[in-house]
Amino acid sequence: MKILVLSDSHSALRFMYSCMDAVKPDAVVHLGDHYDDAEVLAEENRHLIVHQVPGNCDRGRCRLHTPQILDYPVGGVRLYMTHGHLHHVKSGIGGLLADARRSSAQAVLYGHTHRADCHQEQDGLWVLNPGSCGSFGGTAGIIETDGQKITACYLIGQKELEEML
Repeated sequence: MKILVLSDSHSALRFMYSCMDAVKPDAVVHLGDHYDDAEVLAEENRHLIVHQVPGNCDRGRCRLHTPQILDYPVGGVRLYMTHGHLHHVKSGIGGLLADARRSSAQAVLYGHTHRADCHQEQDGLWVLNPGSCGSFGGTAGIIETDGQKITACYLIGQKELEEML
């Protein structure tokens, strides 16, 4: 299964649409800032389940009590999904990693910083910040799964999208 991970679209949908065309994901995760962008994506791709959390810029863009954190399996692997502002990720990700480990997540997904990052911790926890799909040419993340295992986790940008199309 291929999971497309997006964040911080800020109403700039062009890169999101390019990702959908090139990646042809089985599932999509949108990590906030602008929540309604993911709703548009879900409406236009009814065959996909779109998992989404609100970001710090989403007040008034989603229901008042929309969960800020999602923590459940997607594509057979347990994902801890949040925008990141509640974990103060601009100051460090230690608290975020601790919460993800407590939930037994195989990967922690966050945004907010607009800085793409993908790495695996020594204990095997994948850490993915897809950066911003709404600025600077855009970046996104991809998680590939097989059964209950993450087989690949990586970042893509405009150059990779052009090669995929």
